[in-house]
Amino acid sequence: MATPQKQLIITAQQHILQQQELHPEARGNFSWLLSGITLATKMIEAKIRQAGLLDVLGSAGHMNVQGEAQQKLDVFANQALLHCLGLRDSVAILVSEENEEPVTFDRDRKTGRYVVFFDPLDGSSNIDVNVSVGTIFSIFRRPAGCEADIDGAVLQPGSEQVAAGYVVYGSSTIMVYTTGNGVFGFTLDPQIGAYVLSHDSLKMPEQGNVYSVNEARTEQFPRAYREYLRRLRTGQLGREYGLRYVGSLVADFHRTMLRGGVFLYPPTKGYECGKLRLMYEANPLAFIAEQAGGLATNGDQRILEIQPLDIHQRTPLVIGSRVEVEEFLRLRRDPAVLDCVPD
Repeated sequence: MATPQKQLIITAQQHILQQQELHPEARGNFSWLLSGITLATKMIEAKIRQAGLLDVLGSAGHMNVQGEAQQKLDVFANQALLHCLGLRDSVAILVSEENEEPVTFDRDRKTGRYVVFFDPLDGSSNIDVNVSVGTIFSIFRRPAGCEADIDGAVLQPGSEQVAAGYVVYGSSTIMVYTTGNGVFGFTLDPQIGAYVLSHDSLKMPEQGNVYSVNEARTEQFPRAYREYLRRLRTGQLGREYGLRYVGSLVADFHRTMLRGGVFLYPPTKGYECGKLRLMYEANPLAFIAEQAGGLATNGDQRILEIQPLDIHQRTPLVIGSRVEVEEFLRLRRDPAVLDCVPD
């Protein structure tokens, strides 16, 4: 009787090195950069696991640049990423949702080749009630000739991303990332302290049966969004849909990645340009969604084609399976349908 072969364990670091072989010009700087992200997220995960035991819950007592109350874990997560990535010679600029201005390093173009955006702790207001939160990151190359032009280096459309990913701190800690050659998921194994490949070549289902939106704001949504939600609720896409809304973008998007469906954050009266941040949230998730077979739009334009004007720019977001997003875009562009929807 043949002895069954043991399944090989592939860690995130091993996988990153394997992906690097697809780029003969690579010198190892990029994999070293990504190791800084994995290290920082392990530090964040460890602090979250102790949240009820240490004095890390609650407000830090001041506001961030977004006008939102900073949580103590927001501050810790931001400092962890700034520290771990700042030590990487390949990083030229760090741009955090929590900081008003980019953090720059006086590094030669030959070594400081990358610009990194991150939302240190997405959904942090949910920490006190033990709901999943996450970290989102996005990596760009530093354009040639932008050594002294910070705006030129950081204000790049999402189509220029070389990598993007997120980490969900939930019942397990999962990192999902892409470098433009598919999407891969890794689960943190606490026994060995490493992210282990658990989701190989992730594909978003072409159609799901769940929509995710803060439906309490429906009356403030533009007509196309209201009509779209009505059609989802009444089964006009050929199946019944259920509502699932966590309130942590990373958690809602991760469910959409695995099960399909659609996540929406429409413009409202309070946020006429949308609330989510283009550079820290919409761009990286849109890159991942498209690599997995999904779509992402602001309602009028593909997210990855938007030319940013500010590092803290906000945007509406509709992201998810191809069938659901294409139906939304069809409604959005059909004036005959919209004329029938009351204001």
